[in-house]
Amino acid sequence: MLAPTASTRLVGILGHPVSHSLSPRMQNAAFAARGLDWAYLPLPCEPARLGEAVRGLVALGFEGANVTIPHKTAVLDHCDEVDEIARKGASANTLLIRDGRVHATSTDGLAVTSVVNAAGARVLMLGAGGAARAVATALMDAGVASLRVYARRREASEELVSHLRRAFPHGDVGELEAPEDTGAITMLVNATPIREELPAQPQPHQQIVDLAYRADGEPTAFVAAAREVGSTVVVDGLEILVRQGAASFERWTGVPAPIDAMRSAVAP
Repeated sequence: MLAPTASTRLVGILGHPVSHSLSPRMQNAAFAARGLDWAYLPLPCEPARLGEAVRGLVALGFEGANVTIPHKTAVLDHCDEVDEIARKGASANTLLIRDGRVHATSTDGLAVTSVVNAAGARVLMLGAGGAARAVATALMDAGVASLRVYARRREASEELVSHLRRAFPHGDVGELEAPEDTGAITMLVNATPIREELPAQPQPHQQIVDLAYRADGEPTAFVAAAREVGSTVVVDGLEILVRQGAASFERWTGVPAPIDAMRSAVAP
């Protein structure tokens, strides 16, 4: 990270908590690799103060921010413009501030669809929060054959399924009552924060995507199990972090992201 100056341009990450996030390390390494006088800051924000925090970004001259748990859906209510990706997914992870206006988009879905074979897949989405919404929407757009949702809170999975059915009235979308019933599933996506235990048992014929990651760089229980059984595709949360972070970097700066430097910054 370059030493801040009076002209340093600021971005950060809004979440609760954000102490575990590797995004500051990764994005500051990216700015240094490109020789940019930018800095990326952790911005812890309780849910009740999210609106104040977003307006504070504008008041303090920030260029934008990332948004993480639990704010990805709620933040849309505090933005001046929401693009088609964020609107359709009802979720945003990237804010851009231009001329005092806050623009919302999401790079979560693209980060996943860029590393899996989505067309014709039978997907189980584990979790129903903001990231699940964004990724599920992107997968439906990419042509999956079916998508099932399982969340520990039944009302959350019902809400996500209802949202997807409105967005994709001809799509095959529904709930799964138990994560053990995955024999017909060909892609499992963990969009929960679970790291130390298995949210579902991976199988060899499945593509496995884990949005969660451990700050020490070690594999989550889900990724470790998928590698052990030889799942056809295994994508860990660090790779998803890099890909969504690279897309955010490019939206803020207009400069190609230094992917290798970003991967190295979060490598164990």
